[in-house]
Order: sequence, then structure tokens, then C-alpha cells
Amino acid sequence: MTTTEHAAAEAPDRTAAGRPLLAVEGLGVEFRLRDTTVRAVTDLNLTVRTGELLAVVGESGCGKSVLAHALLGLLPGNATITGHAVLHHPDSDPVDLVTCGQRHLARRVRGRRVGLVPQSPATALNPVRTGRRLLTETLRAHGRDRADAEQLALDVGLDPADLDRYPHELSGGMAQRLVTALALAPDPSLLIADEPTTGLDRPLVDHTLDLLRRRCDNGSAVVLITHDLAAAQRVADTVAVMYASRIVEHTDADDLFAAPTHPYAAALLDALPDRAFRPVPGEPPMLTALPPGCAFAPRCPHRTDTCASQPPPTPIAGDGTVACHHPIRTGAVT
Repeated sequence: MTTTEHAAAEAPDRTAAGRPLLAVEGLGVEFRLRDTTVRAVTDLNLTVRTGELLAVVGESGCGKSVLAHALLGLLPGNATITGHAVLHHPDSDPVDLVTCGQRHLARRVRGRRVGLVPQSPATALNPVRTGRRLLTETLRAHGRDRADAEQLALDVGLDPADLDRYPHELSGGMAQRLVTALALAPDPSLLIADEPTTGLDRPLVDHTLDLLRRRCDNGSAVVLITHDLAAAQRVADTVAVMYASRIVEHTDADDLFAAPTHPYAAALLDALPDRAFRPVPGEPPMLTALPPGCAFAPRCPHRTDTCASQPPPTPIAGDGTVACHHPIRTGAVT
């Protein structure tokens, strides 16, 4: 059985998504450098619903992690963010994460309503506190029993005895599991997991993915940022494919893996070892010099002169969207 078939065969049942939890509209992020501007996220639109696991995939440097940091106000001072990202809650007014301000984000959102599993756990952990102290402090701050620390460790596949170690005494995989436990401690309604399986062996990768899937099945929502397409296929309800700062395809996970619509999405899947095992030709453009038209055109076998203009997102079969002048899946609107 191939890796893709194995992942599909073991994938848990996916629940129907519920009410909108996060609605992102026209999100843009630029970084001002001395001599240039980096356009890291451009005109990004997506909706995440309760019970939904959205996987954001794409090559390194396409803007996936910047998206996560923008939603939580964790960008450096040289960043400019535009657009809207409205977080809904059944018991309180909606909050626009772009305009609400750092004070509100720190007190009401980060680590409470929205949790983050960071991509670099070594830099996210306090080096002078043991894992146990970090977990118990987090649990206490959010009104939970400190005795839950050991259960949280077990939930993420971490030996409770390892909680008594300092961060520098942990392996990369242990640190990854610890930051996952810390993000889960407040029981947020939305979890953003940025490459949460980095440094883990295959059984722990599957363990972590199944943990995230169970959160969605219990009514929470997860945004999984990953370069691991097999991981996305295993647990995702929907997939957003990013390329050169933009979402080029956003659709149902089963539809994407069966018949991708955007040529870039198709090329990503063809690069998998259990498919064509064919690398995506060429190189992505620099985010400091994005073309006015389709950024994938220089690498695309379907390009025409029309691709010199930016393709807008258009509907495709299965309640998705694609930004392409020449979509390749049957049922796409051209």
C-alpha cells in the first residue's frame, strides 16, 4: 500500500463543519526593509468553521507562517497588516484580530481563544523553567487544575517524567510535544499548529495528527500549517494551497487529493514519492519581486499570454475556489 493510500485508509471520519469561527478577508502582510518591501501575504481570504481542520500547504517561504503570526499579532515592528480577520464566539461579540490592538490580543485572545503551536519550539520555551512548571503555570493562569499537566503530557505522547527537564535537556521531538501541550492547556476554540510534527518519528506524527483531528471532532477548529501533504490528507477537511503569498486553491481535501484544480497544486502532488515523484520545475519568485500576473506562470505548462494578469479566485466544483486562468479540474469555472 502506498503512503497516500495508507493515510487515506486510516483517516478518521470527518465531521461536517459548523458555524464560522474565523473569517479572513483581504488579509495582506508586508515587511518594510531598508531598500525593498517583502509582500509575504497578499489578498488572502478564507473561512474556518467549528469542527473543521484546515490544512495550509505550500513550499517554504510562501507565507504560511506569516499568516499564523499575523492572526495573533506576533509580527515584528516593520510589518504592515491590512484586511480583516474576524474571530467569532457564541458568548461574546466578534473580534477583528487585525484592528483590536495588542492589549486585547494579549489579554483576551492569545492562548485563550486562539492557541499557537510554534514552528520553533526551542525559542518558545522559557529556558529557566521545567516543562512541568511551564504547564502548571499555564493551567493555573487559565483556571484549570495543575494536576492536569501529566495527562496533557500523555495526550501529546510525552513521558510525564520528562516534564521535570529543562528545555535544553529535551530533544527536538520532546520540545515539540511540550509546546503542543502548552498550546492545548487553555483549551482554545481555535488552534493554529505551525508544523507541529517537526522532529517526530512516524508513530508520533500519527499520534499528533489524530490528537488534532479529535479536537475538531469535539467541536474545536484547527489550522494546520504543514509541508507534509500526507499529513494533510490524513486529517484535513479542507486545504488551502499557498504560492508566493497567495492562496491559489482552497477546497475540500478529498477533492484536492483526487483531482487538484490549480496547476501548482497538481505539481505538488506529482512530487510525492507515491505519485509521479516529479519535482516542481523552476523556482518560486522572490517575495520582493512578485510579478503583476500569475506568479506560477513561469513554471506552469499551461501558461498563456492571459497569465500576465492576476487571476481572481473563482468557484470550482465542490464549494471551493481557485485562482487560475487555466484550471485543470473538470467542473472548474473558466
